[in-house]
Amino acid sequence: MPVPLDDVLALAEEASASGHRALLGLTGAPGAGKSTLARHLVEQVDARLGEGTAGYVPMDGFHLSNAQLSRLGRLDRKGAPDTFDAHGYAALVRRLLTETGNPVYVPDYDRDLHEPVAARHVIAPRTALVVTEGNYLAWDEEPWAGLRELFAELWYVEADDALRERRLHRRQLAGGATDEAARAWVERSDRPNGELVKRFRDRCTRVVRTGGVPGLPED
Repeated sequence: MPVPLDDVLALAEEASASGHRALLGLTGAPGAGKSTLARHLVEQVDARLGEGTAGYVPMDGFHLSNAQLSRLGRLDRKGAPDTFDAHGYAALVRRLLTETGNPVYVPDYDRDLHEPVAARHVIAPRTALVVTEGNYLAWDEEPWAGLRELFAELWYVEADDALRERRLHRRQLAGGATDEAARAWVERSDRPNGELVKRFRDRCTRVVRTGGVPGLPED
């Protein structure tokens, strides 16, 4: 189905008129196109309603650092639910709904450094709609489960498994992995994490296919 941009614009307009910030969550398996779709939606809302109306918050900014993952023995499982600061992300989501009088700074994940980076994004006081994305936003365990009621809508972003895995393989190559290491990572980490995420598809309010979204390769 086409991306329902009109519904996103309506969310932003309603939030602007009410003075209460709205959150749109995007979830889905690794490689489905969540971050590209989120940035696309923010760009489209800002183009139509004014710069700064929408803002972007990636859950990936709450990856545990490699030092912490090594300490915990989880470095080879990076991307699994227990390799994130889930409570930190949940606290940020709640801050976004209550702290509308000051900027809220948001971390990101740097795929060149392979580490989280502080304060790469900022949600300004005037931002009416925040689009946040991540693998586990529909998870039914705490602290993820408590977030569901905070989202105005939670969309499941979907792409064919073969297409997702091609994207994930390219992602690993772009990060410096050899072809063999890239394929092994997808099989060991991305694939099982994707299967976990699929279990919670029905907890979302809408399913969006990513075909035709600008910036997303289709092969």
